[in-house]
Amino acid sequence: MDQLALLLALLLGAVISVPIGQRLGLPAPVLMTLGGIVLALIPAVPNVNVPSDFILPLILPPLLYAAVQRTSWRQFAANIRPILLLAVALVFVTTAAVAAVAGALVPGLPIAAAVALGALVAPPDPVAATAVAGSLGLPRRLVSILEGEGLFNDVTAIVLYHVAIAAVVTGTFSWPHAVGELVLSGVVATAVGLALGWLTNKLMGLVGDATLQIGLTLLVPFVAYVLSEEMKGSGVLAVLITALFLAEHTADADDVQGRLTGTAFWEVVDTLVTGVAFGLIGLELHVVFGTADGRQLQMLGWGAAIVGVVVGVRLMWLLPATWLAKKLHTLRDYDEEIPTTWRETIVMWWAGMRGVASVALALAIPRTTDAGDPFPHRDELVFIAFCVIMATLVVQGLTLPWLVRKLDVRADTDAERELERSLAIRAAKAAKRRLKEIQEVEEFPEDVMERLVRSAYDIGARISPDMVDEERRDAVAKRVERAKSMRRIQREMMSAARHEVLSARSEPGADPEIVDRVLRHLDVRSLR
Repeated sequence: MDQLALLLALLLGAVISVPIGQRLGLPAPVLMTLGGIVLALIPAVPNVNVPSDFILPLILPPLLYAAVQRTSWRQFAANIRPILLLAVALVFVTTAAVAAVAGALVPGLPIAAAVALGALVAPPDPVAATAVAGSLGLPRRLVSILEGEGLFNDVTAIVLYHVAIAAVVTGTFSWPHAVGELVLSGVVATAVGLALGWLTNKLMGLVGDATLQIGLTLLVPFVAYVLSEEMKGSGVLAVLITALFLAEHTADADDVQGRLTGTAFWEVVDTLVTGVAFGLIGLELHVVFGTADGRQLQMLGWGAAIVGVVVGVRLMWLLPATWLAKKLHTLRDYDEEIPTTWRETIVMWWAGMRGVASVALALAIPRTTDAGDPFPHRDELVFIAFCVIMATLVVQGLTLPWLVRKLDVRADTDAERELERSLAIRAAKAAKRRLKEIQEVEEFPEDVMERLVRSAYDIGARISPDMVDEERRDAVAKRVERAKSMRRIQREMMSAARHEVLSARSEPGADPEIVDRVLRHLDVRSLR
């Protein structure tokens, strides 16, 4: 099996792991990691040959961009304090704790190399957290915090990692220089993200066509990441800001086809890239264990100690941080989403899985310093990092569904239904206002107006039947039933039309391009 066949196998696995995971009640990323481990044990499967410098730029940008599509700037702004407590403060605390323990365990490990290890295992993976937590029916506020933490903690951890690696490679370290680099990285990334977001927004209006717009959105995350990194900024932060800018400024309520097509496209990208990323984690395990060179037991002991530090520090930090967030929330009544019970805090603790970013950073550790000497204890650092990744991703990922069920942490469906009901009422009122404006300038027969008024009313009633009384609900249900019958008949009519046009493709003298144009017209008509 060559590298291309291996990639195709991972892509196929990414697709089939989703329905298998749904049937087994297990997260698809965890199944892909286990699948990668199985492949790594097969002698015919080659070692992965992806340059470590390419892993972050190829995998993180599309995954981050897809994750941002599920959130908004307002949500980030409202949750800024919980995110700062988790994404920034917890990364620093975890890095310091891991560096201290690793420095004590591994003989001769320089403090800068220990800090690099701490930085690369500190950030929980946003892709793993979202993929796992989002499928368990958790309260939306928990998923929002996990997403925000996952997106921002990579920024902090990657900058810390680069500073520590530079200190080892060059042999020099300066606190003022490190702080300046951290600030510069954030400023450059913010500028690149805003500028690229503004430019992309203008280009969206210029290209017009939905297909070209989606192609543009596929390129933008990579451009943002690479451009920011080339300018000494944070590529992760640049992608994040660009995606948030576009989410706020490119939304067109009437672009139904573009929105549906874009959503479907990014769901496909998210599924495939996530599957490949976590499959690579499993495949790399074989290579990592090969570096142990007969010291597996000793290095496994080191890895177990660091796993304990990473998991323990997260719990010890979350308990007081959540208490503090709740206190401030009560005193100032901020509009933010925080864990409200100790059960939710425990679930949030156990959802802190490491993943793609940690793998890429571990493999990206240089092999030599500027002086030409081997990077100190590189094999040990990579081995320990993979112990943390596998323990948190596989063990926590497999047991998180059980823990959620055991603690009975569920989404507040009553609150979600109430929000849905209020949005349905707003939608119906907006439709009626617009109908009234049209009525003032145009005249319609009375029966037509009656149907239009009823249609405006049904817009909200079909979204949330609870917004109407029982008598009207029955009337709406009857109209919905009649509408379903009409749509079914219309679908069958349109299906017959599409079959007839499609059959013309194989007829002598038929122009496939014209056939496809007519077929596209029928498809769009069916979509509407």
